[in-house]
Amino acid sequence: MRKVLLTLFLASFLMPELAYAADEGITLVTSQEGANGQASYSISLQILLFMTMLSMLPAALMTMTSFTRIVIVLGILRQALGMMQTPSNQIIIGIALFTTFFIMSPVFEAAYQNGIEPYMEESIEFDEALLETGIPFHGFMTNQARDSDVALFAEMAGYESFESVDEIPFRVLIPAYITSELKTAFQIGFLIFIPFLVIDLVVSSILMSMGMMMLSPMLISLPFKIMLFVLVDGWTLVMGTLAASFFV
Repeated sequence: MRKVLLTLFLASFLMPELAYAADEGITLVTSQEGANGQASYSISLQILLFMTMLSMLPAALMTMTSFTRIVIVLGILRQALGMMQTPSNQIIIGIALFTTFFIMSPVFEAAYQNGIEPYMEESIEFDEALLETGIPFHGFMTNQARDSDVALFAEMAGYESFESVDEIPFRVLIPAYITSELKTAFQIGFLIFIPFLVIDLVVSSILMSMGMMMLSPMLISLPFKIMLFVLVDGWTLVMGTLAASFFV
């Protein structure tokens, strides 16, 4: 319903401008072929494409950066500690978001310097700027994606082989990268879960031997798990391991 209302609002806002442009004979969408054979589009069409890409930013943040691995590992860590609501979802997402900015800062800087800044200075065309902006992200995802996942999705897309990693298209690389990130996140989460699981087993065995079967083992083991996590400086270890697990 909100999307429908937003569409109607934008339509009612833009229709007078479109009608005025039609009456004045102004061409809103134009395409001109440059000297190098590339087509350059009018400013109105470039703005439309830019706004469309902005609407895809949340999806790109979750699927083309380190956000997925970090948020999954933090969720598994909270589950291993036995605290269902602490830290809250908002805190976990905030930690994952700013850690993502820290890890991805070289990629963001390269994308800005190679693509966005030259385009704002009007030294390159829009198509070339879009290509140059995507190259750092392509390299980052290529470094993290497993060869087996890339081969799987390449076969499903109908590609036989690639001579170099630079030839892997985004339609193959992005799903392969997401699959690899899920595997890596669950592997790290498994290693984090083991020490807390040992504490739960020890506490449960002690309570069973004492005949205290009606007492919840989680109630007794939770303070010990928190104490262990604090004593080993767990947050520093987890965040440092996550940051070091990426090949930028």
